[in-house]
Amino acid sequence: MTENKGKIFVFSAPSGAGKTTILKFLKESIPELVYSISATTRKPRKGEIDKHHYFFMSEKEFLDRKEKNEFAEWAFVHGNYYGTPKSFIDNTINKGLHIIMDIDVFGKKQFDKVYPEAVGILILPPGLKELEKRLRGRNSDDEETILLRLENARKEMEFARKEGKYEYTIVNDNLGKTKCRVESLVKSIIQNRTGE
Repeated sequence: MTENKGKIFVFSAPSGAGKTTILKFLKESIPELVYSISATTRKPRKGEIDKHHYFFMSEKEFLDRKEKNEFAEWAFVHGNYYGTPKSFIDNTINKGLHIIMDIDVFGKKQFDKVYPEAVGILILPPGLKELEKRLRGRNSDDEETILLRLENARKEMEFARKEGKYEYTIVNDNLGKTKCRVESLVKSIIQNRTGE
């Protein structure tokens, strides 16, 4: 790997752990970070722009590309395909820019086979009780959805503990402090000050 190549940061977290807020903060505080753009077969929502929010493609195009092994990882979620194009990652890191990715723990295992050098950062809630409190506090999901999210979180945390490759695990018990911890961690890795 050449010295001027960018780094890949893969963030995983169960729903409600605060990852979206943390990643939004990171993008604003470290300008040389590029947020990964996924490909999807779902239709664009209002205001979404092709090649900015997602690479929107037909199912046929997506499956053709999958067949040609053009995705670092892919999944079929809620009736649509989602995937991370290798070309986007390669072009970004070859320019010396650093990329942040938001991939669940199952996709991360798939992704590591293609990019073993990626730095895995797992964001966890202080516990399932606190996670339940946060999910209920959102007032955006019905009871069935909350219970499903909690069950999924339990499975994801178990999978990450047994089979995940995360160099760093950060418990988000205080959002302000967690944002600062993640920011200084990412900056130190970019500047090669972690001694790894």
